[in-house]
Amino acid sequence: MNKLLKQLLLLPLVSLAAGLVSAEQVSIKPNQLRLNAQLSLATEAINEGPLVLIVHGTLAHNGMEIIASLQELLADEELNSLAINLSLGIDDRQGAYDCAIPHQHQHQDASGEIAAWINWLKLQGVEQVLLAGHSRGGSQVAAYSQQADGAVIGQVLIAPMTWSPEHAAKTYQRNYQTSLLEQLNVANAQAKNDWLPTATSFIYCKDAPQVKAASFLSYYQPAQTLNTPDLIIDGGLPTVLLAGSEDQVVKDLPQQMQTRQLSNLEFIVVDGADHYFRDLYADELVEAMLDLIESVAQ
Repeated sequence: MNKLLKQLLLLPLVSLAAGLVSAEQVSIKPNQLRLNAQLSLATEAINEGPLVLIVHGTLAHNGMEIIASLQELLADEELNSLAINLSLGIDDRQGAYDCAIPHQHQHQDASGEIAAWINWLKLQGVEQVLLAGHSRGGSQVAAYSQQADGAVIGQVLIAPMTWSPEHAAKTYQRNYQTSLLEQLNVANAQAKNDWLPTATSFIYCKDAPQVKAASFLSYYQPAQTLNTPDLIIDGGLPTVLLAGSEDQVVKDLPQQMQTRQLSNLEFIVVDGADHYFRDLYADELVEAMLDLIESVAQ
């Protein structure tokens, strides 16, 4: 057998040893909207071992650097992963959200979409799922975890969102030179399914052309708090929460976590990391996931 042929025959073995067997986009349609996700398989079958389901942050997507890095690093550890795109009210949404698109999504929509993906994974034979969420995605994972499916074995919350009505009002005024209270009054005066009467600054979008009243209220006057530390239930899912020491987005997270002494919670500050845990800091996220899986997986 010549040398080239031997090398070609060894390629599948080398690929398997490197951890990544395949990566593909998958989609489901649990309701009116198609949802898509990036499935990374590091084993020969999706139902081989625990799988990590990853949720991105505000108006983001599953191709962001932190999400792509996590999938690659998990594959190196022979762990399968599914990085979902939240629909944000758009059929088969791809890439970052365009602020010009009408906003009719709500923060709490994520719980239903996470549940739909868990159901799909179970149909594929996956028995154990670890949830991971970054930034707002961490808050949404924590909210879902309060009534998580039995297949979910734990959650890793990465620089998860913090929130208070006072901070939201202060930030809105600083960013848009507009009173949040006035905007809330306008939204509350509308029927929930109506569009706000004028262009409205919303999340990261200055003067978004169309925003539904219910959408605005879900992000700025939510029925349930968006503050992640308040969403973690004592005795609930095993939880690891990671904060970056240089994070300028959720700067109050370490201070809040000092007062949380929960039996199922481990809090880790990653020295030197910012909000996005770039480069080698992503390795520490994966290490935390591996440790949690080892401690809870059956």
